Amino acid sequence: MTTMPNTPFRNASFDVAKRDRFVESVMTSINGGLKAYTIYIGDRLGYYEALRDGQWSTAGALADGTGTQERYTREWLEQQTVNGILEVEDASAPPEKRRFRLPAEHAEALAEPDSLNFMAPLAQVFVGAASPIGAVLEAFRTGGGVHFDGYGRDMRQGQARINRPAFLSELGQQWIPAMPDVDQRLRDDPPARIADIGCGSGWSSIGMARCYPQACVDGFDLDAASVEDAQKHVAASGLSDRVEIRRHDCGDPELAGAYDLVTAFECVHDLSDPVAVLSAMGRLTAPGGAVLVADERVGERFTAESDDVERMMYGWSVLHCLPCGMADAPSQGTGTVMRPHTLSGYAHEAGFGRVEVLPIEHPFFRFYRLYP
Repeated sequence: MTTMPNTPFRNASFDVAKRDRFVESVMTSINGGLKAYTIYIGDRLGYYEALRDGQWSTAGALADGTGTQERYTREWLEQQTVNGILEVEDASAPPEKRRFRLPAEHAEALAEPDSLNFMAPLAQVFVGAASPIGAVLEAFRTGGGVHFDGYGRDMRQGQARINRPAFLSELGQQWIPAMPDVDQRLRDDPPARIADIGCGSGWSSIGMARCYPQACVDGFDLDAASVEDAQKHVAASGLSDRVEIRRHDCGDPELAGAYDLVTAFECVHDLSDPVAVLSAMGRLTAPGGAVLVADERVGERFTAESDDVERMMYGWSVLHCLPCGMADAPSQGTGTVMRPHTLSGYAHEAGFGRVEVLPIEHPFFRFYRLYP
């Protein structure tokens, strides 16, 4: 690395190697951000889908197959190759004749929407989280916030797509069965009722209805665009007879005591008033019913030395979750990094007597059962 000239920041203890490592890390981070945006381009334009069969393709053929322009497509293919995402058959071939392919191992992460390893939507969430950066800067200055709908389609759809595989393959097969009594109730007569709070685009509601074919699920969300998406997904899944998505306040007193299971997946930390919502969830629950909250699996306490998951969670918090939670006043200002003791404090304030962390291994979520 080329070292910079002396600066006024230097003193006798100045560690040049430490500086150089940090400069390298910043360069790596910027390259990672650029890579995320180009993954977004490949995902949104259908490039990965077109390359998922592992066959070699020229830029011209890929452009023709995706309705894009050859020169842009060629630049993207080369960028993806130098970043280790694609492979090139003969780098010395003339640009228009170079052939590229997507390895099967990478195709699972970028072009298999049912895989738990499907990562392309994470790039879409990244783009969505950064899109209202001007409004986020203003929130930092004023103490205000940015409403969820201000983050647009990419945040909404990306979040739905990244959670969809787990909601359809793990929610009813692993997560709820960690509460055997609840799992049994959802299979028994009379048909059980589930309230899915903050259901977003509806995949959690659909996942529970698929796994428990007698249960009826009411999904609640206040974001109009998410509710519209969810209603379309439910209709396409053929579950409209048992799943209803509602743009409705779950605090409606007419719903009190109506549900055998009340869930909130990855949304409590986004709420301006989580205590009020948890209180409403308790009121929705029938005698003997259960409340399940899944939220981010962050550390028990703050430390300067952390892991990649917590570093990522803080990034989401700065760009998205904290501004969303601060959009309505007064606000608890929770943010993405909601530690277990914080959730427990909210639950106790909401009237729950006990909080149990369920024995479910998951890289990103921690699961809480709330008891009266």
